[in-house]
Amino acid sequence: MNFQQLRSIREAARCGFNLTEVANVLFTSQPGVSRQIRELEEELGVEIFERNGKRLTGLTEPGKGILGIVERLLLEAENLRRASKEYAGEQSGTLSIATTHTQARYVLPRVVQAFRDAFPQVRIALQQSAPEHIAEWVISGKADIGIATEGLSQFKELVSFPCYTWSHVIVVPKGHPLLGLEQVSLEDLGTWPLITYDVGFTGRGHIDEAFRQAGIEPDIVLTAMDSDVIQQYVSLGMGVGLVASMAVDQGKHQEMVAINASHLFKANIARLAVRRGAYLRGYAFDFIQQFAPELKRADIVNALNEANAPQ
Repeated sequence: MNFQQLRSIREAARCGFNLTEVANVLFTSQPGVSRQIRELEEELGVEIFERNGKRLTGLTEPGKGILGIVERLLLEAENLRRASKEYAGEQSGTLSIATTHTQARYVLPRVVQAFRDAFPQVRIALQQSAPEHIAEWVISGKADIGIATEGLSQFKELVSFPCYTWSHVIVVPKGHPLLGLEQVSLEDLGTWPLITYDVGFTGRGHIDEAFRQAGIEPDIVLTAMDSDVIQQYVSLGMGVGLVASMAVDQGKHQEMVAINASHLFKANIARLAVRRGAYLRGYAFDFIQQFAPELKRADIVNALNEANAPQ
C-alpha cells in the first residue's frame, strides 16, 4: 500500500470515476492510475469500484467505507507535513483563502496587509466564488480557510465560526424619490426596478425571503456578483441597488447615496470555516485572528478537537 494508490482512489471518486481526469490531476497516465487502483484492490482483497468493462462506474458498498478511510489517511499525511514544517520553525509557505468577491474586495485588504507585514515569506492565494464552491474547496483541501455567509455552517465536513454581522443597504443616485421617505418599506422598493446580487451570493437569499414573505414580486432587472458593478448600473439610472453595507464606498461613488435597510432584510453573518481534522499552521491562526480578533486560538483548537472526537 502506498500514497499514490490512495490518491488514485480518492481522485477517482472526486473526478466522477473518469480515469483520464484522474491521470491529469495526478500528473500520470491512465494505465498507471488503473494499475494503482487494481493493485490496492488486490492487496485488500475487495473490489472498491463498480465497473462496466474497464470503465469505473461507481463505488461498491465496501468501497464507500474504504474511501472515507483513504481520505482520513491522506488528510493526516498532509497534517504530518504541515506539523513538521511548524516544528522545524518554518515561517514560509502558501495560505489559501477561498472567499466571496465582497469579502475579498472590501473586508480582506486590511487583513491581508497586516498579515503580510507579520509574515512576509508567506504567499496568499485568494480564490473567489459562491459559498457552495468555497465549501467544496475547503473540504477538498484546495483552500485552507473559507470565508462567506451562513451557508458554510451547513457542511458537516467543516467547522465554522461566526465572525461579524452585516446588513444590506439601498443605494440610489442623489435626488432619487426614495430619499424623501422617512423610512423605506418593501412596498416602496417593489415599485422600482432593482439591481442586486446573483442568486447564492452575498446574502441574496435574505432579500428574496423578505419579498416572498411580504407577498411582493420584485422587478430585479439586473444581477451581478460585484458590488461595484451593481452601483455602476444604479448610477446610470437603471434601477435601485441593494448591496452589502461594507461595499458602499462613498469616495468611489460620490454620486450615490446609501439608505439604511436593516429593518427590511435579515442580518447576515460572515462565517469563517476550516476543514474538520485539518492541521493549521501557526500563521493560519494569526490570519484568522486578524480577520476575527474575538476568535482565540484555544477556542479554535478546542472546536476542532471536539469535531474530531469519536461519537
